[in-house]
Amino acid sequence: TNGMSGVAVFLKKLWRLSHPQDGNFAVTDEPAAPAELKALHKAIRKVEEDIEKFSFNTTVSALMITVNELTALDCHKRAILEPLVVLLSPYAPHLAEELWTQLGHPAGSISQARYPEFREEYLVEDTVNYPVAINGKVREQLQFPATATPQDIEAAVRATDLLVRYADGKPAKKVIVVPGRMVNVVV
Repeated sequence: TNGMSGVAVFLKKLWRLSHPQDGNFAVTDEPAAPAELKALHKAIRKVEEDIEKFSFNTTVSALMITVNELTALDCHKRAILEPLVVLLSPYAPHLAEELWTQLGHPAGSISQARYPEFREEYLVEDTVNYPVAINGKVREQLQFPATATPQDIEAAVRATDLLVRYADGKPAKKVIVVPGRMVNVVV
């Protein structure tokens, strides 16, 4: 059936994450990149939520999405693959066990492996889009680092040519920054 072939393709992709060159095992010990950590931690959170709801079919699709993301990122890193294999082990125990031993662990030990811990900080976006409204009407979208303070954002908005373009050059009486949401300029 088509469903089975989808699973087979998924398992082959998962296998290729740790066997990238001609099917040979090759995993690096490089530190994980932010995008890789984000993919992994989205999966950890989704699997935890699905287990609590006994919604196991959506867990498998979430893991498929994760493997596709990691394939696109060309990720072959132990720091990502080990927790991923542990996440996968209840759903594909034989393959997970095989990968676990290839990753250097004793045979049969995956069931004692620590379950990966979800860390919210890996899901934080680097940048935030702020709609900028002038007198309540959204005129533009500006992007700021997620770490930008309201003062930083206000200064940046005041330095743009938005007031020249949309308020006949009138000065801003007030700039209201709603952190993570929007900016409203009152002229």
